[in-house]
Amino acid sequence: MKIKSKLLMSCSLAAAALLSIAATDPVLMTVAGHDVRLSEFNYLYNKNSQQQIEQEPLDRYVDRFVVYKLKVADALAAGIDTTDAFRTEFEGYRNDIIGPFLVDTTVIEDLARDIYSRYTRNVNIDHMMLPSGKSFEQQQRQLALMDSLRNVIIAGEPWDSVAVHYSSDPSVRHNKGHYGYINAGVFPTAFEQVAFDTPVGEISKPFATRYGIHMVRVNATRADEGQVLTAHIIKMFFDDRSDSIKQVMRHELDLVYDTLKAGGDFAELARRNSDDLQTRYKGGVLPWFGRGRMVPEYEDRAFAMQVGDISEPFESPYGFHILKKLDARPTQDYASMRENLIKIIKEDEQLKGTPRAAVIERMKKQYGFKWNSDLDRYLNKLLASTTYNETFLNTVLKNSKQEVCSFAGRKLTVADLSSHLSPAPISDPTAAATYIKETLVDAADNAVMDHYSANIVNDNEDFRNLLGEYRDGMLLFEISDRRVWSGAQTDTIGLRQYYEANRDKYRWTAPRFKGIILSATNDSVLGLVKNELTDMRAAGLPMDSITMKLARSHGRLIKMDRMTVAQGENKLADYLCFDVPRGEMPYKNYTEAMVIDGGLIDQPQSIADVRGRVTSDYQDVLEARWIAELRAKYPVKINNKVLKSLKTGK
Repeated sequence: MKIKSKLLMSCSLAAAALLSIAATDPVLMTVAGHDVRLSEFNYLYNKNSQQQIEQEPLDRYVDRFVVYKLKVADALAAGIDTTDAFRTEFEGYRNDIIGPFLVDTTVIEDLARDIYSRYTRNVNIDHMMLPSGKSFEQQQRQLALMDSLRNVIIAGEPWDSVAVHYSSDPSVRHNKGHYGYINAGVFPTAFEQVAFDTPVGEISKPFATRYGIHMVRVNATRADEGQVLTAHIIKMFFDDRSDSIKQVMRHELDLVYDTLKAGGDFAELARRNSDDLQTRYKGGVLPWFGRGRMVPEYEDRAFAMQVGDISEPFESPYGFHILKKLDARPTQDYASMRENLIKIIKEDEQLKGTPRAAVIERMKKQYGFKWNSDLDRYLNKLLASTTYNETFLNTVLKNSKQEVCSFAGRKLTVADLSSHLSPAPISDPTAAATYIKETLVDAADNAVMDHYSANIVNDNEDFRNLLGEYRDGMLLFEISDRRVWSGAQTDTIGLRQYYEANRDKYRWTAPRFKGIILSATNDSVLGLVKNELTDMRAAGLPMDSITMKLARSHGRLIKMDRMTVAQGENKLADYLCFDVPRGEMPYKNYTEAMVIDGGLIDQPQSIADVRGRVTSDYQDVLEARWIAELRAKYPVKINNKVLKSLKTGK
């Protein structure tokens, strides 16, 4: 029987122009009143060519394409596209595929390569942080304060003195705002982006993350040293860091180190002596790490040592260690990291908006987006004599007809976008105007994206073709099932008449076994079955009743298979009926088998013995009848001028 497929025909003959396309896209053909434009045909023809070893002649493809569109037209005439089941599945597929069309894949690739470039180097930075505040107004003040601190440092004030006095970074107590070298993948993306993009010797402008307001100075850069794999044995400080405790711990590790020098097994000694419960039972092995992931005392030794070397005991803020360097590897290449980098982009709150923003900017151009240049003056005038708060939002902005922007024949007002504004009060007029403007900008961008999403089938040819291909595939699947696949199985009279008229076509050249084979878990069970069979046959029970009784009596101790097979098609039949030496039994836990019904037959006894072949052939008959009916029922008009230009490429 033929395989059913929603994307039928391996050459993917499926598409539909869901709405009218540009006038520069001529109609190639009209099938049953439905126009097929050149862009749709080209999409499918090119896809077909890529899937073929040898390119199919255009005329042959055109003929098959017409047949396909005739079948789709028949499905539409049958109202398949109006059913709830069709609409639900189609809308679900649309939602599944729309995501990649709402982002710019080129931008994603550029971002991934940009992030990768950070993994190839380390930067030496100084850092300062301020709390961001609880409101937009407070954040603006903190940004202004940080900018003032920047100017003070540029004027000559030492970084560490300013950091110690102002920075809210807890680490400033011991590092005075000097971080040293950092590598990628450790800090938030927004922080890393500034740290790695700021030129050496310069101070970044203040910037915000969800942790606060930041400023960094880049002192130097170097190539990344890759990663190392290490194991350690540690005696941890816990709560007591007194000199006497340190002396005892150091002595204990000196004894372990002496054992290692004498040939002791590092992993075993780690299991017996290390205080690190997470690694001791793994032989002290830590995960791979790069620069910036460990305390300097540990990290510097790990990168300086040779693979296989074991360090003397040394102290870190966590305790005393003995370190063994197990392996080292360079920075991974881009291809190896690409998948993880793209995952970072999709999950990062800042980065994932960038590919979307690129699409928004492209659609703004396509839609003729215009920003109202008078909006700033309007907002400043409104706020000159009042304070931004919930009352102002509800009584003024939510009723304002002031235009914000226009695109695609639409005009959006302040009132249209006011639902995006927060009622939190802002006392400073300038800060309030900045907040309102920034919020309206974001809201306008979202409106552009919403319009694009709703109209993407018109505005994006690739999406239109992909969605149309699936739509027609769904229609073809359902109509083919009705007319051919299920039709061949439900038309029992026609199927039998076809078989009777073509019996000779289904004659066998070798005998088949037809019957039931029973497998048993052991010979004792098989013996019981044989005795029961004798009694039930003597009682004249039909085979269906016999198999039901055996199944109830023995359950999973037996297994029964009904089959019609030739030699070589079933191991049990080969052994029991075709004198093939017994090999491995096909079913695990079933060691014995016997025929409980049937035997060898030379030719089919009924259509049931060859139903699969007959049904498949009868489907071909129904398919041919259906196509003839479609050609007679629906008109097809081909624009020979467009087709000729397609053939000649002119």
